[in-house]
Amino acid sequence: MPDETFATATHKPLLATVMGERQPRPPMWIMRQAGRYLPEYLDVREKAGSFLDLCYTPELASEVTLQPLKRFDLDAAILFSDILVIPDALGQPVRFEKGTGPILEPIGADDISDLSPEKVLDKLSPVFETIDRVKSALDPEKTMIGFCGAPWTVATYMIGGRGSTDQAAARQFAYEHPEAFSALMDVLVEASARYLVAQFKAGADVVQIFESWALNLDEDAFTAQVIEPNARIVARVRQEIPDAPIIGFPRGAAGMVARYAKATGVTALGLDHSMPLTFADSALVPSMPVQGNLDPLRLVAGGEQMISRAGAIIDGFAGRPHIFNLGHGIVPQTPIAHVAALVEFVKSGHWR
Repeated sequence: MPDETFATATHKPLLATVMGERQPRPPMWIMRQAGRYLPEYLDVREKAGSFLDLCYTPELASEVTLQPLKRFDLDAAILFSDILVIPDALGQPVRFEKGTGPILEPIGADDISDLSPEKVLDKLSPVFETIDRVKSALDPEKTMIGFCGAPWTVATYMIGGRGSTDQAAARQFAYEHPEAFSALMDVLVEASARYLVAQFKAGADVVQIFESWALNLDEDAFTAQVIEPNARIVARVRQEIPDAPIIGFPRGAAGMVARYAKATGVTALGLDHSMPLTFADSALVPSMPVQGNLDPLRLVAGGEQMISRAGAIIDGFAGRPHIFNLGHGIVPQTPIAHVAALVEFVKSGHWR
């Protein structure tokens, strides 16, 4: 469990912000901050062999988790892992191919009864060791973030066998096989909740639910496949970890963002970079902490346009608790110097 109660963890600025306390300047971290834009990561990745071997080797996974904090004065470490460790732990093999990404054997309606959430924690025990190692190495003011993929997002990979731009295979499966799809979501809700509870017990201060593929759903499907499963995970986690701080990141929520925030009960809300600042600020209750939302390609380009937009984001959320971040994950071609410049700007206060 975290070292202190969540409500009194005010010496961790990012955790305190998640819990609703505005800070003199927004704390920051960067989605996918440990990864392919860092040469030191690539060295460890080569040493590990496969990507999943890296995720499941605590010594190496903790090393890459901490790498960005050795370069930049970020306010949090986020566990180095992947959202697809859940299907892997459920018994659906996952492999990562260079230049292609994750590959799974697509699951069918008749396969879902073979999935058992009871087995996931044993398979994922190395992840909890990684969290413990990282937490022990972090400075006291730094926040430890854990995460999981949301059930809909994970299901799109399990059904489609790989990532896609429109998630058509999973969307069609959900329409044509509603009972089987509901059973799959039940498995993923329970497995994900158990996984997050175990992360808290291993030392995570806060967790994030990545709903990365919500952008192609109509409002009915968004309610059924995003809001309801996310709400069930939040409630299930808080049965065991009362007041657990949870960031929801429903990428592509658009006009559904306020409904998502209210209905799921997440503590803070991650915003993608397509979300207008004025809309988000007016749609959400003033007490709701937000996270985001610089376009990752602005970070690639760097320069004045990056700094100007970062300042606009900070100003746009000045009236509420705000964690500065990107609107999606950092991309491999990002220059390290641009990351350093962004961190320096956010932490300098020159945007005031």
